Amino acid sequence: HFGKRAKKVERIHGGLANHVFEACINREALILRISAETDKLQTFMKEQWAVNAARKNGIPIPEILEVRNDVINLPYMISRKVAGSTGDSLSGPAKAEALRELGQYAAKINAIKTHDFGHIFDWSPNKLSRQRTWAEYLKNELDLAERVESLRRSGVLELANVKKLRRQVQLMNRWKAGPSLCHGDIRLKNVILDEKQKIIAILDWENCSSNIAPYWELSIALHDLTMDEKEFFLAGYGLALKDYIKMAPAIKTLNILNYVRDVSAAVENKDKTQLLSLRARLNGAFDLYSL
Repeated sequence: HFGKRAKKVERIHGGLANHVFEACINREALILRISAETDKLQTFMKEQWAVNAARKNGIPIPEILEVRNDVINLPYMISRKVAGSTGDSLSGPAKAEALRELGQYAAKINAIKTHDFGHIFDWSPNKLSRQRTWAEYLKNELDLAERVESLRRSGVLELANVKKLRRQVQLMNRWKAGPSLCHGDIRLKNVILDEKQKIIAILDWENCSSNIAPYWELSIALHDLTMDEKEFFLAGYGLALKDYIKMAPAIKTLNILNYVRDVSAAVENKDKTQLLSLRARLNGAFDLYSL
C-alpha cells in the first residue's frame, strides 16, 4: 500500500482469531489488524463506516486508511496509531472525569441516526438480510423469548426473576423508537487518553450496531461500573436520574440476556463453579443496595 517496506513491524497483541501489529512507515505509526476469519471483512467494513460517521460528528477516532482482503487473502485493516495511555488504568477523580467525558461522547454517538436494526445497517448494500423494524430484529436476530427460556431451563435464574424478565420482554416488543448508532462496548478500556487525561480516541468498534439508544448502549457501558461510576457516566451522557430510573428495568433486562451465551457454555461444560457464580450475579446477590 505504501510502496516501501516498513521500518518496523512489531506484534502488539492478538489471539487465535485476530492479530494486531504496529508498523512505522515514513515516520508515521500505523496499526495493522489481521483476522484469521475470512468473514471478518464485513465486520471491518462496518467499523469503517461507523468510524467515518463518528468522526464527522466530532468524536475522536483513529483514521482507518484501508480495509481489504486481497493482498494476503485474509481480512485486514490499516489505521493511524493514536499515541497515549488506555483509560482502564485510571482511578479517583481522573477516572470520574474520564467517565463523564466518555458519557458525553456516548450521547454524541447515539445521536447519529441510522436505518434498520442490528449489525446489517447503513454500511451494507444488502437488502434481504436487513431487519427493518425493532419487532423483526427481536424475533429474527435477538430472539429474546428463547433467551429467557434458555435461562429458565438452566435453572440459573430464579423463577420470580424469570417472570419479571418475561414481562420486560413483552414491554420491549412494543417499542416504536427508531434506531441510532451504538458503539456496543464504550468503556474506559477502549479509549486512549493524552497527558492531561483527556480522551483523544475511542477504539474497538467491532460490536457497533444500529439499535435503540440509550438502552442498548447503557446495558453494556454501565454493567461493570460501580454505583458512583455509573452516575458519573450518566451525568456526562446528560440522562437525568429520574429518567434513568424509568429505563432501568429494560436496561437490566438487556444486560441479563447478554449472559445467555455464558450460561449455555457453563451448562454444556457442567461447570458448577461458573454456574454458581452466574446464579449469584444474575439474581442480584452482589447488589447491596436493593432487596
